[in-house]
Amino acid sequence: MAILGALNPMLTVGLDAASDSAWRLDAYVKRGGYAALKKILAEKTPPEQVTAEVKKSFLRGRGGAGFPTGLKWSFMPKAYAGDKYVVCNSDEGEPGTFKDRDLLLFNPHSVIEGMIIAGYAMGAGCGYNYIHGEVWAVYTRFEEALAEAAAAGLLGKNILGSGFDFQLFAHHGYGAYICGEETALLESIEGKKGQPRYKPPFPASFGLYGKPTTINNTETFAAVPFIINMGGDAYLETGKPNNGGTKLFSVSGHVNKPGNYEVPLGTPFSTLLEMAGGMRGGRQLKACIPGGSSAPVLPGTIMMDCTMDYDSIAKAGSMLGSGAVIVMDETTCMVKALERLSYFYYEESCGQCTPCREGTNWMYRIISRIEHAQGRPDDLDLLTSMTPNIMGRTICALGDAAAMPVQSFVKHFRDEFAYHIENKKCLVPPDVQRAGSGFFKATV
Repeated sequence: MAILGALNPMLTVGLDAASDSAWRLDAYVKRGGYAALKKILAEKTPPEQVTAEVKKSFLRGRGGAGFPTGLKWSFMPKAYAGDKYVVCNSDEGEPGTFKDRDLLLFNPHSVIEGMIIAGYAMGAGCGYNYIHGEVWAVYTRFEEALAEAAAAGLLGKNILGSGFDFQLFAHHGYGAYICGEETALLESIEGKKGQPRYKPPFPASFGLYGKPTTINNTETFAAVPFIINMGGDAYLETGKPNNGGTKLFSVSGHVNKPGNYEVPLGTPFSTLLEMAGGMRGGRQLKACIPGGSSAPVLPGTIMMDCTMDYDSIAKAGSMLGSGAVIVMDETTCMVKALERLSYFYYEESCGQCTPCREGTNWMYRIISRIEHAQGRPDDLDLLTSMTPNIMGRTICALGDAAAMPVQSFVKHFRDEFAYHIENKKCLVPPDVQRAGSGFFKATV
């Protein structure tokens, strides 16, 4: 897997899979680690000033929604005298996503430092990192890093003699995709079934154990120390207006060098594709999902005109999401690809909401029969009419995540679906599909 160390030393400098020690505390300190925390504690920086710096950076949540991080921190009640929590969402379970596990494997202290600073800024004395249940090595690595930080006086009571207390725990999940939804994650930490909560109340007022809680993504916390060291304005200038800083993109599919690449937000997609070695076998770009499997797919012709930032991708009709870029060439059967994605969301629906529980099953069965030469003339209109009756009608966004790929695949590649229905076979000949090894076999 290719990993590019780029502009943000708190994220990817030192991320070398061949190195056994780059993740350790002493290596992190040598490249500037914990300098931001030490500066804040030594200078007794007012907590609201730390939040203000994050606001200036226009760091947007790196987990998918892209909500401004500093603004989210400001929702935490300042006058609240009881316990408050900071939670890291490392439940990276969506197809195409694999950046957070590398951060935790190769640079865990950047996440730890970011969470401690967040706790200081929001007056929270405890944090949890919820780690996806199917990556045990990541969990054990993070536990080792926590032990190093505690032994160095960077965690626990009276950190570095400052009077500030902060404890941090790793929590191992159980592989349920639904626990990537922040309130289902909180339920899981509490030992309950991982199902989303109704909102309001929102976590900032009623979160973990009923206390005020802020949840951010792994990459979001990892960027915080860099913002404090560099300054919010400089961090913003690294990216583009409304899109501060750099971003890790997990590039997979039909490229020569799949892996994680850190680039400034606003980088042209064509540049990112070139960094990933270009299209495998010199083939043509057919389609791309720019933000993980829940984001709407875009045809290659549209994608090549995009820059990799929240606003450009949204304008094109998709989402930057977590930054999981799934690349498909002309050997890809779009019906088969959508069938596989739809099965994933059908399997991962928690079943709490009827539109999602029934809708994901129904969509999968329709797409599956199209793929298996049993499609009906009205199937495409049926799928098109179903998606608006799922989106926005569920407690969490899993219904939207399941419906948006269906809506976009049919919209942009309707002719290919219609060919399947009318001719009982794929528009892409079997020998061509074999030449490309199939889309899903080529993903990371």
